[in-house]
Order: sequence, then structure tokens, then C-alpha cells
Amino acid sequence: MLLDTDPKIKNITAVQLVKVTYPLVIAKTEDGEFVKVKLSDDQLQDPLFWDTLKNIRKSQLWVPLGRHFHQLLSNDWLMPTAQ
Repeated sequence: MLLDTDPKIKNITAVQLVKVTYPLVIAKTEDGEFVKVKLSDDQLQDPLFWDTLKNIRKSQLWVPLGRHFHQLLSNDWLMPTAQ
């Protein structure tokens, strides 16, 4: 289920990665604004993470980014399933 009816969606924006060069990641928002993605120390040291970012950039996928802290979100736009 998408979160577009959830008020928390206001804190998430969709971005495309336009530059992935260690240690810098630049993303472009739907509004055309460029933002520097803030990465954790673990992300900076993880070679698989960097390979994944390069593949996302090459594929031109849209990924969720937190508006306030400019961090990539691991849970996308999906809500947890009800049990």
C-alpha cells in the first residue's frame, strides 16, 4: 500500500541519483532541485552499497529521500502489512 494518504508522506520526496562518486552522492528532486545525500559512516564504508547506488543511478530509478535530513529511506513508500 502506498503512503500517499498518510500525512508522513509530506516528509518524503522522490529523487533520482545524478552523481555517485565516493564519498559524494547528489540527487535531483522532482522539482529539479539538487541535494547532497547525507550518508552514514556504515554506508560510506560499504562497497556493496556503492555498487547499488551506481546501479540505481544508471537505471534512473526514483528513490525516497527524507526531506529534512536528506537521507535515503530503506523502507520506500510502503507501509508494513497488517498481521
